[in-house]
Amino acid sequence: MYNSKRRMRRLFYSFIFSIAKGLIRIANGKVDVMNQNRIPKENYILVAPHRTWFDMIYFAAILLPKQFYFIAKKELFKNPFMGWFLTKLNVEPVDRNNPGISVIKRPIKVLRKTDLSVMIFPSGTRHSTKLKGGAAMIAKMSGVPLLPVVYQGPLTLKEFFCRNKAHINFGTPIFVDKNLKLDDKNQAIVEKQMSDAFKNLDAEINPNYVYVDESKKHH
Repeated sequence: MYNSKRRMRRLFYSFIFSIAKGLIRIANGKVDVMNQNRIPKENYILVAPHRTWFDMIYFAAILLPKQFYFIAKKELFKNPFMGWFLTKLNVEPVDRNNPGISVIKRPIKVLRKTDLSVMIFPSGTRHSTKLKGGAAMIAKMSGVPLLPVVYQGPLTLKEFFCRNKAHINFGTPIFVDKNLKLDDKNQAIVEKQMSDAFKNLDAEINPNYVYVDESKKHH
C-alpha cells in the first residue's frame, strides 16, 4: 500500500512538472540551461537565491526526471485544496516564526532514505539576501553536496508572457565535511561559498546582471 501511494505521488509529480515544462516552452520559449554536467548523479541539495515565486517551478521542470522535496511557509496550506496539491508534490509546511528541529531533521531523512533531492532557498524569502544556516547543516548531516544554481529571467507573469528569456546556470557542488564543527566561523565560510557561487554564476550568464526586487520597484 505504501509503495503504491509512493508510486502514485511520483507519477503525479512527473505529470504536473511535465505540464509546467511544456507551458514554459510554449509561453516563454526555450530555457537557456548552462553547465548541467555539474549536476551530481546522486542526491544533492539544490540551493538558489529566491528571485520570483515561480523560479522553483523552472528548476523542478528543467531537472525532470529528478524529483525534489520542498519546504514552504505554512500559510500556503490554509486552503485545503492547495494544501492537498502541495503535499502531493512533496512540499511540507514550515512555521517561519517557529521552525523547529524537524526543518533540519526531515530533509536529512529524505536525502538519506529516498531518491529525492532537496530544494532550498537559503535566504528563505525572495525579499531577503541574507543566507540562513539550515542548508549547511543539512549538507553536513546527510553527507550530500550543496548544488548552487541561479535563475535569471522573468520575475512577473507579465514578463513571462512577454517571452523575456530565462537562463539557468548550475555551479560546482559544495561539500560540507561531516566532521566540520558548524560554529559561527565555519557557518560563515560555507555561506560565503554559496554567495560567491551565486555571484559567479550570475556573471557567467550576464556580467552586468543586477537583481531588482519587484516588491521594491514601486517604493
